Amino acid sequence: MTNPTAAGGSPQGIKLGVDVGTVRVGVAICDRDSILATPYKTLDRNAKKNSDVRVIANLVEELGAVQVFVGLPRTMKGEEHASARMATEYAELLAAELATRALAVPVNLVDERLSSVTAHRNLHEAGMSSRDHRKVVDQVAAAGILQHALDMQKARGSDVGRRVTAPSPSVDPGGGEVDESVRATTDTDRFSDGRQQ
Repeated sequence: MTNPTAAGGSPQGIKLGVDVGTVRVGVAICDRDSILATPYKTLDRNAKKNSDVRVIANLVEELGAVQVFVGLPRTMKGEEHASARMATEYAELLAAELATRALAVPVNLVDERLSSVTAHRNLHEAGMSSRDHRKVVDQVAAAGILQHALDMQKARGSDVGRRVTAPSPSVDPGGGEVDESVRATTDTDRFSDGRQQ
């Protein structure tokens, strides 16, 4: 499966945004012109069976999506802790699921500082009660992640985020397993300047 690509190297078409939590996963989609991100659905996170990962892969297949952005939570100083590792592992699971389906759809990690805070604020401003936030806040946060990525792609004229590849259970020539923390990833945006992206 080949994806049409813009001049700057970012795929053209429907894209997905994913906000990963320990209990729920928010999903957002955009239009074929990659202009506007829209909240789509909230999934229950199933860390044992990863059924939610398969639901997202199904969605990629059904919509003919060309790219997936997974939010990478960082501290305001740009540091990555447990939640960032969880998001990275989730992105790897999704990349692996897409690979098993022979779907050449890139999965990129993008900085998502404050996405949930912004989502809660937007829902509050829209007049939704705090009690009802839980039902939709994850998908609204996912839309924020996706919109941020789309806007950056448009502004830069190039792809953004850190490309994730599925971990391979390969064996090194010495007979031991290869350290899975060393993976072939393509960094198109290291967020090296320390500013909020």
